[in-house]
Amino acid sequence: MSITLRSHDFSELRLATLEMESGHYLDFTSLMHLITSRNRDCLWTIVKTNISEFRAAKGSSNNHQAWEGGYIDHVSEVMNLACQLYRTLSGLRKLPFTLSEALEVMFLHDIEKPFKKSDLLVYKDEHPITATKDNRKKFRADIVQKFGIKLTSEQENALRYVEGVPDSEYTPGERTMGELAAFCHSCDILSARLWHDKGANVPAPAWE
Repeated sequence: MSITLRSHDFSELRLATLEMESGHYLDFTSLMHLITSRNRDCLWTIVKTNISEFRAAKGSSNNHQAWEGGYIDHVSEVMNLACQLYRTLSGLRKLPFTLSEALEVMFLHDIEKPFKKSDLLVYKDEHPITATKDNRKKFRADIVQKFGIKLTSEQENALRYVEGVPDSEYTPGERTMGELAAFCHSCDILSARLWHDKGANVPAPAWE
């Protein structure tokens, strides 16, 4: 599912990689250049066809990045955290997933938030659904399908359990959360709980 890089894409990937490996926080556009699967174009399409929603959305109602535009700040934060954690951890042990796979999950992990209006989730003029935890997961899955995003089984597991394993799904002796899910959960909780008020200084994406 990898893409054939054009010379411009390769240059952007190389620059983003060098900056990431130097410990720099990257802007959203540079982070997207680190995604090396065909999903990258699909993810950009979500942004470009919903720019007003992405610009306005908060990271959460109260708990983290709770300002206008905080949603994309949070996404940029967790993607940057993924870069730095991946760089450190992969230097200690080989990880069973790629950075690109992790970044795709981090992009998608809260994709319902730009489409939350009060206690409802609605995409464009489609039928709204109540924003329960289960419906949030369903909405994410619908977005993945709608935009033709192809995820591995490990990515699907990570997207399902990025916020942890609920008590209702916990089974002693079974490993419900996979390795990629554990990694992505770590990135999300660090941004939402440790650095809940950080991220506004990360450059916004070039929307147009």
